[in-house]
Amino acid sequence: MLASCVTTSAKIDTPLATPAIAPQAGAAVQLAALPVVKPEEAQTGAATAPQTTEPTDPHYAALYAGSKDGAYAIKAVNLASVAPRFWRREVSYESSEKTGTIIVDPNKRFLYLVQGNGKALRYGVGVGKVADYNFQGEAVIARKAAWPRWTPTPTMIARNPKQYGRYRAGMAGGPSNPLGARALYLYSGGRDTLYRLHGTTNPSAIGTKVSSGCIRLTNQDIIDLYKRVPVGTKVIVLPTGASRSA
Repeated sequence: MLASCVTTSAKIDTPLATPAIAPQAGAAVQLAALPVVKPEEAQTGAATAPQTTEPTDPHYAALYAGSKDGAYAIKAVNLASVAPRFWRREVSYESSEKTGTIIVDPNKRFLYLVQGNGKALRYGVGVGKVADYNFQGEAVIARKAAWPRWTPTPTMIARNPKQYGRYRAGMAGGPSNPLGARALYLYSGGRDTLYRLHGTTNPSAIGTKVSSGCIRLTNQDIIDLYKRVPVGTKVIVLPTGASRSA
């Protein structure tokens, strides 16, 4: 299994623009259909696991069904391989951050898209194998790419030349690319952090420590998030070992 941090992108490559934190018009897509977790299940944004939902639930089966995306096919997620608490849903989440802000909690393996009115969309994620691999702090989404090109970072190649050296020139986007269907590129101070929010070829890794530091989502979830957030969106990645209500 290839790790998944990158240095380059391809296809739909959007330049950095003036930050626009408000969600796009499409942000309401499927929102009304998402189940709401009761306050006692996610009090103060602590991301307490909701009640278990059977993998055969037709709502979630539809959310994670296979589909056609341009020239490529998105495979359905085997929901039996992903803990139900990591399935996309609306939760109670109190935050002082503006609507449209992304907050990543690597400790809980959740990504929150702040909706306002004490709510957020919550996505399950995979995070860095070790704490030192994870980005911490604030960034903005400076670029967005569909079916992005993947290139391992110099650090990844130095750490594991046998696994990553052959990809030093990069890998074209597609179903076998470890970045999956979409990538959101994190910049800080006008510079590329080399960290991404992106899809995955291995949905069963969601909810685990698996990557070289990037934040993985299922392809279905990264496509959903990609549609909701514009270039310039603020992203906060909480420090390892610290969860907060934001």
